[in-house]
Amino acid sequence: MVSKEENVLITSEGIRNSLKRYRPLQALAEYIWNGFDAHATRVDVVIDRNKLDGTSYISVNDNGNGIDKDQLSQKFKPFFESEKIYNPDVAHSAIHGKNGVGRLTFFTFANLANWQTVFEKEGIRYLYEIEVNAGTLQNYRPGNDRRTERPIGTTVTFTDLLDTEITPDTAYIYLGEVFCWFLELNKDNGYEIYVNERILDYESLIRERETCNYVFDGNKTEFTVRYICWTKKLSEYSKYYYIDSDGKEIGKENTTLNNKGDHFYHSVYIQSKLFDHFNLGDVPDRQISMKTFANKQSPEYEFIMAEVNRHLFDIRRPFIKATVEKVVDALDIDAAFPNYNPKNPLDQYKKSQIADMVSAIYVAQPKIFTNSMNKEQRKTFIRLLDLIMDSGEVDSLFDVFDEILEMTELERHDLAEILKYAHLSNVTKTIKMIKDRYQAVEDLKQLVFNPDLKANEVNHLQKMIEKHYWLFGEQYNLVTAAEPNFEEALRRYLHYLHEEYENANVESPDKLKQMDIFAVRQDMSGKTLRNIVIELKHPNVRLGEKQLSQVKKYMNIIMDIPQFNASNMTWEFYLIGNKFANDHIIENELITNKPHGEQFLVFKGMQYKIFVMRWSEVIADFELRHSFLNERLSLERGKLQKQYISADNVIKSQEGSAAIAPKELASTKSIGTTI
Repeated sequence: MVSKEENVLITSEGIRNSLKRYRPLQALAEYIWNGFDAHATRVDVVIDRNKLDGTSYISVNDNGNGIDKDQLSQKFKPFFESEKIYNPDVAHSAIHGKNGVGRLTFFTFANLANWQTVFEKEGIRYLYEIEVNAGTLQNYRPGNDRRTERPIGTTVTFTDLLDTEITPDTAYIYLGEVFCWFLELNKDNGYEIYVNERILDYESLIRERETCNYVFDGNKTEFTVRYICWTKKLSEYSKYYYIDSDGKEIGKENTTLNNKGDHFYHSVYIQSKLFDHFNLGDVPDRQISMKTFANKQSPEYEFIMAEVNRHLFDIRRPFIKATVEKVVDALDIDAAFPNYNPKNPLDQYKKSQIADMVSAIYVAQPKIFTNSMNKEQRKTFIRLLDLIMDSGEVDSLFDVFDEILEMTELERHDLAEILKYAHLSNVTKTIKMIKDRYQAVEDLKQLVFNPDLKANEVNHLQKMIEKHYWLFGEQYNLVTAAEPNFEEALRRYLHYLHEEYENANVESPDKLKQMDIFAVRQDMSGKTLRNIVIELKHPNVRLGEKQLSQVKKYMNIIMDIPQFNASNMTWEFYLIGNKFANDHIIENELITNKPHGEQFLVFKGMQYKIFVMRWSEVIADFELRHSFLNERLSLERGKLQKQYISADNVIKSQEGSAAIAPKELASTKSIGTTI
C-alpha cells in the first residue's frame, strides 16, 4: 500500500537546474556515496544487460544502516536550495550524499528510481519502499513499512533507462578512478565495491606506493604513513588523511601540492595514536596551554607534517622531471624560444641551455607553464626570462614569481639553487671561453710551427703560456711569470698560503734565476698543494742535456727551501720545446722512466717529477681532454685558423680572449713589503 505523496522543498525544474552538470556515471557514483554515508562496507552495482545488448535495469545495493522511516522526512525533504548551478567537479559541502543531492541525480540516466531499504529499530528490522519519478523530482512516494528478516541495507533500482554510456565496463573504469583514494583509505576496514560481482580493483591506478614509519623522539609517538601517487586525477583534491589507532579517519585536509599544474595526484594516509584524541579545528590559546588533548600546535603533529611534506617533495621531483620534456617540446613548437641560428653551434648551445633553464624552473614551479598562459604570453615570458638571465638580474625573477605564485620556502630555495648554478650568462661565457681556448691553441700552433712569424721565447711563447697556463691543468693560480726571481716567488707563494713572508729568504747562488711559469693549485680540502714549473724553449732550440740540467737546477733550488717542501706539497716541472737534441738524453730518460706509467716522465722523486713535452704533444693533450666538448659544440675549427703577419699580431689578438687564465699573484711590493 502506497501512502500519500510528499513534496521536497524545491521544484522539479530547480532540481534539474542545480544538477544539470552531472553526467550519468557521476550520478551513479552518488548512490554509492550514499551507501558509504550510511556506514556500508560493501556496495554492489548491478548493470543488467538484455539480449539486445541494452540495459534492463541498474541497481545499487549496500549493507549500510538503511533509512529509518521516522527520519525519512529529514532524509528526503531537505535539498540544496540555491538556484545557482551546482558543479560536482569542485569541492563542495553538498557532495557525497549531503543535503539530498545524490538521491535525485538519477534523472540523467533513468526515468524511475525505487528504493527498498531495511532498517533496525529496538532489535526489529523493517522494510519499506520509496519511489521517485524523473518527471516529478519534487515528489517522493514512501510505502508502508513491514517487518522483515532481510539484512539491513538499501537497494535502489533504476528502470526505464535512457541511452547513456553506462555499461559494466565503463562503470568499472570510472568508479575505480572516483573511489580509489576512498577504498585505499578504508582498505583495513574491509570496504569493497563490486560491479556485476567483480570486485573493484584500483591497483592499476597507482603510479607509486610507499609506506614509511616515523618516531617522534620527544615521547616516542609512532606514525605509519602511506604515500600513494595516482595515474589519474582524483574525485577530490590531493589530501592528508588523519587516521586513529583503530583505523578510523578523524579528518582530512588538502596537501600543499594542489593546483601546481603538474598533474601530480596523490594521497597521504597518516595513522597514529596521536589522532585518538585530536582536535583538527582552531583551538583557543587557553585550551592549548592546558594540554588536555592533541592539536595542530602539538610538537608531534608539527614533526610528522614536516617529515611528510619533505618526503612528498622528494617523491614529486622525479615525477616532474619525467614530464618536463613534453613541456619544453611544446614551447619549441609554439616558437616561444628566441630566434637562434640553427647553423650556429654557439646559438644552438645557448638554446639548449635556456631549455634547461625552463626545465629547471618547471621542476621548481610547474604552475608557471600551465594553460593559464596563452601562446603569446608563454613566448613573452621565455623572452623576458632570457633577458633577465643574460643581464644577471636573477633576483628580479623572484620579485616576479612572488607576484604571480604562491611558493613555499622549500620551492623558493630549490629554485634559487637551480638559478645559482644554471645562470645563463655564465653558461654563455663558458661556451665563449671554450671557443676561445680552441682559438688560443690554433694561435699557439702558429707561434711554434710557423717560422715565418719569427716567434721568440720571452716576448711570444712565454706571454702566450702566461695567459693560457690552463694547458697544463685547471684551477691553478699563477705565482710568477718570467720576471720574478726565486726569492720573490717564495714571498708570493707564502702570501698565497696566508703565511708570514716578510723574512722569506733564499740561500742559493742561483736565487736570482727566473722561472718561466710557476703556478700552484690546492685541492678541494685545502690540504694538498700541487705546484708546476714550466720552462719554455724557442721552437728552434732542441731539447737535450743542457736544457734538462737547467730544469733540475730549478728543482734543486726548490728542494733547499724549507717553505717549498712541506709534506703536503708536490712539484711537477715541465720542459717544453719543438724537438729533441741529437744527444738522445731525453729519449733515454723517457724510456728509463716508462715503468712508472706516466707519459712524458723523465725524473721521479718523492715529491718531485720532471716531464719533457714537445709542443705537438702539449696540443694533442689539449685535444684529447677537450674532445667531448668539441663534439658537442661542433666547432668549425677551420674558421679559427687565422693568418698573421707576425708573432706580435698573434699575442695582440689574444687581448679580450675569454680563455685567458687569472693573472699572476700580486707582487709583495704592491702590498707594502720591502724586499
